[in-house]
Amino acid sequence: MGEAPEIQLQVLSEDEKLNEDSVEQQTNGNQSTTITQQRTYKWWLLMTIYTFFLLSGQSVATLLGRLYYDKGGNSKWLATIVQVVGFPILIPLYYLPSYKSSHTSNITTNPPSLLVLSGMYFGLGLLLAAGCLLYSVGLLYLPVSTYSLICASQLAFNALFSFFFNSQKFTPFIINSLVLLTISSTLLVFQNDSSGSTPVPRAKYVIGFVCTVAASAGYGLMLSLTQLCFQKILKKQSFKAVLDMIIYQSSAATLMISVGLFASGEWKSLGEEMEGFKLGKSAYVNVLVWIAVGWQVFSIGAVGLIFEASSLFSNVISTLGLPIVPVFAMVFFHDPMTGIKVISMLLAIWGFVSYVYQHYLDDRNSDTGKL
Repeated sequence: MGEAPEIQLQVLSEDEKLNEDSVEQQTNGNQSTTITQQRTYKWWLLMTIYTFFLLSGQSVATLLGRLYYDKGGNSKWLATIVQVVGFPILIPLYYLPSYKSSHTSNITTNPPSLLVLSGMYFGLGLLLAAGCLLYSVGLLYLPVSTYSLICASQLAFNALFSFFFNSQKFTPFIINSLVLLTISSTLLVFQNDSSGSTPVPRAKYVIGFVCTVAASAGYGLMLSLTQLCFQKILKKQSFKAVLDMIIYQSSAATLMISVGLFASGEWKSLGEEMEGFKLGKSAYVNVLVWIAVGWQVFSIGAVGLIFEASSLFSNVISTLGLPIVPVFAMVFFHDPMTGIKVISMLLAIWGFVSYVYQHYLDDRNSDTGKL
């Protein structure tokens, strides 16, 4: 009978331990849920910022590129090099305090060799240089509606390459997004944008068509390979990986395009071109400078979206920007806003929402799996 109180105390102490363990597990679960939610909010914030950079940079650079050609610019190599030469403006981002703290916590144990990195950046830079040149030729020889239509094909090319290189899965929402965005850009071919454009010979039209198709295929391939390099070679989850990809890739492309600019002899006529620019010399320089800035802002957004999501998502956002350009053209260049442009814009937004909703479902399923 004297041992009964001791046994009762032992039972009570064991129950208290079980209660403490359950409370601790519940607390840890709540903390992990809070951390997951914070990471999700941070991810969506980054996605919003990168999307804004991509759309704003692409729209500004495309409109200024059209302004360059319309007001007297005619150098294909100059229009090409301004798309990549602005990378030095990104170098100060290396010294941001937030970048330094994230960089110290994201150091890989086995970084790739210098030879591998050099080959990677050189190969991607070659694709970038070729794509920029082909796009410049296409924009010079094609009407803007036809150019936008062909550029939309980069989404199909990227989807094909992502299936082989990045194991991209096609869900009904993603397929719906791809179809809507492609139709959205395709509608622009039925819009008559010949006003303000000079007719070109049939041979040059064919050259512009072929160059734009080739550029779209090359851009889709470059996005898929960039994502593959992040996953298989760099294996870094830091802002430095994004900056390195943009700066080294653009450096290689700038070197190659510079060789082409001097080898072609177009550099000799740049002074005469600036003198004959319809808006004046200072406007000529400003247009080229802001084209360069716009494309670098676009690069941050595009590579950031590849890093945070996928190359296909980055291309979806880029395709969303194609029907946005006519809206800004209406505001700044007083182009008419027709019914086809309105329908194209609505379809693009619908396709964008469909793709974002698929990412929302993926995040919710992953959170449910963790719980």
